[in-house]
Amino acid sequence: MTDPSKLAVAVVCSSNMNRSMEAHNFLAKKGFNVRSYGTGERVKLPGMAFDKPNVYEFGTKYEDIYRDLESKDKDYTQNGLLHMLDRNRRIKKCPERFQDTKEQFDIIVTVEERVYDLVVMHMESMESVDNRPVHVLNVDVVDNAEDALMGAFVITDMINMMAKSTDLDNDIDELIQEFEERRKRVILHSVLFY
Repeated sequence: MTDPSKLAVAVVCSSNMNRSMEAHNFLAKKGFNVRSYGTGERVKLPGMAFDKPNVYEFGTKYEDIYRDLESKDKDYTQNGLLHMLDRNRRIKKCPERFQDTKEQFDIIVTVEERVYDLVVMHMESMESVDNRPVHVLNVDVVDNAEDALMGAFVITDMINMMAKSTDLDNDIDELIQEFEERRKRVILHSVLFY
């Protein structure tokens, strides 16, 4: 497969704000057919106090979240939240919840084991319709701006490798092993079916 747009990719984090959106941005620029999601009950962003996060429903426009935070405190510029939301609103309208999508993908990449477990659990609870395989992979990415940027490079590198395969289902174990050795990372992998 040499045309990246033929591979349907999803990137999933908890709130569809930082890690999944950074990777979404990178993959889209490389021509991939990519979507991004969160798995949490609600979208949570840091607040001015550790125990008082800003909480929004999935589907709340990034623009509205941006305006809300901006009106609360200009300090959100210092901690990077407004910059992150500015990027997000240029990519898509709002954070989306993975459990609510009907889209089908060839590869789903999660960015932490807890999110991976939620995606696998959700996929296993669904009725398989046409027995189409999907590869769910986890690449651990720490939830901060710098690590999200590095994680996006790593995820894009991995997806680029996989996009070059003419038989992904057959080649994936070998590709993962090669990637793990080269990047010194452990990748979780499950094959599930739509």
